[in-house]
Amino acid sequence: MAMGPRLDLRQSQSLVMTPQLRQAIKLLQFSNMEVNAFVEEELERNPLLERDERSDAPADERAALDQILPVETISGDAADFAGSDVMPDSAASPLDSDHGETYEPGSPSDGEAYAHAGSGKGGAQDFFDDDRGIEDIAEPRRSLRDHLGEQLRLNITDPVDRMIGAYLIALLCPAGRLTADPAAIAQAMGVPPERIEAVRARMMHFDPVGLFARSLKECLVEQLRERNRLDPAMAALLEHLDLLAGRDMRRLMTICEVDAEDLKDMIAEIRELDPKPGAGFDSETPISVIPDVLMRALPDGSWALELNPETMPRVLVNQSFYARAVVRADKSEKTFMQEQLQTANWLVKSLQQRAQTIMKVAAEIVRQQDGFFRRGVGYLRPLILRDVATAVEMHESTVSRVTANKYIATPRGTFELKYFFTTAINATNGGEQHSSEAVRSRIKLLVDAEQTNTILSDDAIVQALRKEGIDIARRTVAKYRDALHIPSSVQRKREKSVSA
Repeated sequence: MAMGPRLDLRQSQSLVMTPQLRQAIKLLQFSNMEVNAFVEEELERNPLLERDERSDAPADERAALDQILPVETISGDAADFAGSDVMPDSAASPLDSDHGETYEPGSPSDGEAYAHAGSGKGGAQDFFDDDRGIEDIAEPRRSLRDHLGEQLRLNITDPVDRMIGAYLIALLCPAGRLTADPAAIAQAMGVPPERIEAVRARMMHFDPVGLFARSLKECLVEQLRERNRLDPAMAALLEHLDLLAGRDMRRLMTICEVDAEDLKDMIAEIRELDPKPGAGFDSETPISVIPDVLMRALPDGSWALELNPETMPRVLVNQSFYARAVVRADKSEKTFMQEQLQTANWLVKSLQQRAQTIMKVAAEIVRQQDGFFRRGVGYLRPLILRDVATAVEMHESTVSRVTANKYIATPRGTFELKYFFTTAINATNGGEQHSSEAVRSRIKLLVDAEQTNTILSDDAIVQALRKEGIDIARRTVAKYRDALHIPSSVQRKREKSVSA
C-alpha cells in the first residue's frame, strides 16, 4: 500500500459567523440601555456615524421610525398576521433607504460653520434659556463610611480609640453588622479585646442606631433600648425570634407572660425597627424600567403597538463627509473609510431590523394573550417560544433573544416580554390547559379569602382547584405557595387565631 501526499478537491457547506452577523445577534439580545451604550461607543469610534437629533424630520421618515402597529386580536391566522403588510416592506420601506441621502447641511461634520450656526443669545449653545434652579440638582448620596467617619471624629477624641473605630467601620457588612471574630480584631489591632468592645459599644449608638451589632437580636435590642421600650416581656420575645418566625404565638404568649393583644402590639413595634440599618446608605438608586414597546387600546377594541422613541437610538451615515474625505485620501485611508462606511451602514440596518423584529414578536404575544390584557392574570394562556416562533416564522433562539430584557407598557402595567411565556397545567376534563401564572394567582386568591376557621391545607387547595378544572398535584401547590411566600397552613392558622 503506497503512502504519499495527495491533493483532493472537496465541496462542503458551513455556516460562517461574520463580525456583522455577530453584531446583529448581539444587538437583538441587548436591552435598550445596552444598545444605547453600544451606539455611543460606535459614534465615538466611527467618524461617518452621526446621531440624528433633528426634530423636523420628514413625515415619511417619522412614519417609518415611529411605526404604529395595529394588532387584530379577534380573528386571523397567526402565520397570515406575521406575514401581512402591517410591517413595512423591507424592499420599499424608508428604513432600508440610503441614509446618506437624508443628510442635510448644518450637521456637526460641516466644521466651523456649524459651530457658529447655533451660537449667540437665545441659541442652543448659550445659557440664557436655562431656567433650572439649584434646587433641581440632586444632592449626592453619602456613603455609610463617610457618615460614620464624621460621627467618629466628633464623638471619640482618643487617637487609639479612633483607630479602632475606623477599623470597625471598615469591617462593616452592607447591612451594618460586624461579622468579624472579636479575637481576630484584637489580634490585628494589637489591643485588648475589652477596649475594642468598649469602642464598639459607644459606636452602636451612632446614627442610625443598631450598627456594629453582631446579631439580629443585638441590633433590635439597641434600637428598642434607644426608644426606652426594652422591658422584660420584649426582651423575652427577642430571645425567641425563632418562634416568632414560625408564628408560634401561643408559646410566645406563655414565655412573655402577655395576652394576645399585648403580643400583637409588641410584634408591631418590632416590625417598625430596621433589621439592616446600614442597607439604606450604600444601596444603588433603583433604575426605572423604560419600556421598549408602548401599547394602547383603539376605539374599535383592538390594540395598537408602537416602539418607544426614547429607547430608539437614531443614527445617520454621513455620506457627504465620506465623499469629501475619500477624494483627498491615499490608498490606506480609502480602505479605512470604506470599512467605516460598511460598518456604519450595517449598524443602521441592524438597528432597523432589531426594531422590526421586536415589534413583530410583541404583536404576536399581544395577540396570543388578548384575554390577559382584557380580563386579568386569571386568563393568561400557556405560551412557549415555539408557538410565537412558528407564528412569526422565526427561530426559537431569535424569539428568546428578542424577549430577553425587553419590556412592554400595557394598560395593566409594564411587563417583561418573557412574563407572558408560562408552562401549561392540564385540565381535569381534558379541556384547554391553564397557565401556571394563572394558577399561582388563583392559589393566592384562595389563601387571601381564608377565615379563621377555614384555613386551607395544600390538599384542600388541590381539591378546590380540581373543582375548577385544574389538574394539579399537591407538591406543585406547595412549590407555588413557597414561591408566593405564603406560609404553611399550620403557621397561617396560628397567626389568624392570635389575630382573632
